[in-house]
Amino acid sequence: MKILHFNQRDDGGAGRAMLRLHQGLRADKVESSAFVQVKTSDDEFIFTPDGFLGKLSAKLKLSEHISHLPLRLYKQRTSGAFSPPFALQSFTDIVHKLNPDIIHLHWINHGFLDLKALQAFRKPIVWTLHDMWPFTGGCHYSNNCDRYKHTCGACTVLGSTKEKDLSHYIWKRKNKYWKDLTLSVVAPSTWMANCARESSLFRNVPIQQISNGLDMNQYRPIDKQSARQLLNLPQDKYLLLFGAANIEDTRKGLHLLLPALQQLHESELNDKIELLVFGATSFQQMEETEFPINSLGRFADNLSLSLVYSAADVFIAPSLEDNLPNTLVESLACGTPTVAFNIGGIPDIIDHQQNGYLATPFKPASLAEGIKWILKSPDKQLLREAARQKAEYSFSLDSQTKHYQRLYESILSGVTIQ
Repeated sequence: MKILHFNQRDDGGAGRAMLRLHQGLRADKVESSAFVQVKTSDDEFIFTPDGFLGKLSAKLKLSEHISHLPLRLYKQRTSGAFSPPFALQSFTDIVHKLNPDIIHLHWINHGFLDLKALQAFRKPIVWTLHDMWPFTGGCHYSNNCDRYKHTCGACTVLGSTKEKDLSHYIWKRKNKYWKDLTLSVVAPSTWMANCARESSLFRNVPIQQISNGLDMNQYRPIDKQSARQLLNLPQDKYLLLFGAANIEDTRKGLHLLLPALQQLHESELNDKIELLVFGATSFQQMEETEFPINSLGRFADNLSLSLVYSAADVFIAPSLEDNLPNTLVESLACGTPTVAFNIGGIPDIIDHQQNGYLATPFKPASLAEGIKWILKSPDKQLLREAARQKAEYSFSLDSQTKHYQRLYESILSGVTIQ
């Protein structure tokens, strides 16, 4: 069985999820390969565009810049992610060359893959929903807008009031090209599965839920004292961990985390807390807080990330909308309790007051209360053990790969799994 994955790059949230699945499949003797625009790994079965145009486009981000040109017409658009589906290349040649049994799509934006190419592939397609984009008029998260259940238009992310705007045009293109696909959709979270089933584009498409998985041998608890010593972090403080690749994105919730931290600063825990941040290149906005900040930058390897999670007392994810965040699952796998708002796919990860805390959306006071609840818990070791057990039971890479193999086999045998 030959599987060809498509993802715009092999790092980032969707890229890492794709890479793990690909490597898990290969470990199970499945002929898995992947095609990306930007490659950062050394995996020999991950391919990038060849030829002059392909290499130039990747280097200069030509496709990405060109695909985003229509957004310039919308001067009132918000900071929310929106991706027009326009691309310079279709990559039908790579499909014909590798001749996979199944095409597995992941995150195909930034001008990576043209919609018309999906029909030209003439292969069964599995599509994992790393966000809402495949069934919306272009937004990656709808911000509580339900127009994706109809025909989009008057897009709030674009700041548009016109019914026949860019989002409606994109919806029409998707509706045209999705119709003739042999398509099976996978949602990593219960919430995303429900959104997809309610959408006008995927309403009649088979949808099932398969959670993203982690290699539990790579992400594992490390002695906290040792982790802090290796990272040169204080041993006598509560360390609150926060991480995001782009903290400018309002969806990540930094504007709600800051007042929660202010409430902690005014509490009895004030002089016992320090912040631990990673991911973004700059956390300038967090300098508003009174707490000392330990900025660790970016990490790409699993061992370093395991050290970071293990060094923390609590991981905080104040997102306003999210699917099944890698960081939350990674934190649990390393035995670190988490605090997040009770939104999206988060309840699939956090069992309230068992391995973490589900805060009331979108109240900073509830976020602060959850952090205090974990820090003051008399049974911290039980919390850490419960976190690890949840990760092992619900998010193992072995379980994920087995579920996908069953899906692939059912597609090739003509049996639909709903």
